[in-house]
Amino acid sequence: MLVLVAPGQGAQTPGFLTDWLALPGAADRVAAWSDAIGLDLAHYGTKADADEIRDTAVAQPLLVAAGLLSAAALGDIVPGAVAGHSVGEITAAAFAGVLDDTAALTLVRRRGLAMAEAAAVTETGMSALLGGDPEVSVAHLEKLGLTPANVNGAGQIVAAGTMEQLAALNEDKPEGVRKVVPLKVAGAFHTRHMAPAVDKLAEAASALTPADPRVTYVSNKDGQAVATGAEVLDRLVGQVANPVRWDLCMETFGKLGVTAIVEVCPGGTLTGLAKRALPGVKTLALKTPADLDAARELVADHAQQA
Repeated sequence: MLVLVAPGQGAQTPGFLTDWLALPGAADRVAAWSDAIGLDLAHYGTKADADEIRDTAVAQPLLVAAGLLSAAALGDIVPGAVAGHSVGEITAAAFAGVLDDTAALTLVRRRGLAMAEAAAVTETGMSALLGGDPEVSVAHLEKLGLTPANVNGAGQIVAAGTMEQLAALNEDKPEGVRKVVPLKVAGAFHTRHMAPAVDKLAEAASALTPADPRVTYVSNKDGQAVATGAEVLDRLVGQVANPVRWDLCMETFGKLGVTAIVEVCPGGTLTGLAKRALPGVKTLALKTPADLDAARELVADHAQQA
């Protein structure tokens, strides 16, 4: 069984969309999306520097556009399940047919703007903890006033909070943690600091008419499959201020019988976690169009063609 996954914020790098835009029809598709949301996706995906695409209001729609573009390049496939990490959940909602591409990009544009506004209230950020025991790390984070905003499995937890709290973490790591790595994000996402964004995202979501998922959609909230489009949308709204439980998503993949995982552009993060948490499962990350042939071979072996 194939699972198609979409990465979250921090996966973006300068120029990562360049080669994808050279594919037939890709530039026109991205231009239409750009017009629909009032953001020049081609510019930010090809010419902008790291600081420009670190901006939450830019990074989030850029990541969803990249995911949709790279998945479309695979052809018509029917994965057994889909999921996304954080903002990647919107990409996954489009894969599942809950939202069409334009609706997904419209929603993520509002999400990015609302979260950027919430992040501007207090200087906050996120850092990944590498190694250590999750229970020990979570208790240590709570002692420092930090939130375990992403519990990613494979021994990785992402802490979120104020810059002062993160500085304290860097000086006082939990027992067993090898390294604390600051992430390329502009706020403490999936924490109480994002609460102001929830109402604005709910307003944006109320204008959409979601369809029920046509494939299994696995949610960050608790790793459970969600049966209705209305619940998917409700979870997308609430999730901005609540922790991502990617560890539970991977547990569900295992229970569903996953045999292969393809991570859409800019892939690498989620397949890396899967290699450690789901040994024996074949993984492939779509980084550039050069990866498409290998991905299509994997899809042919593990998913039905539509």
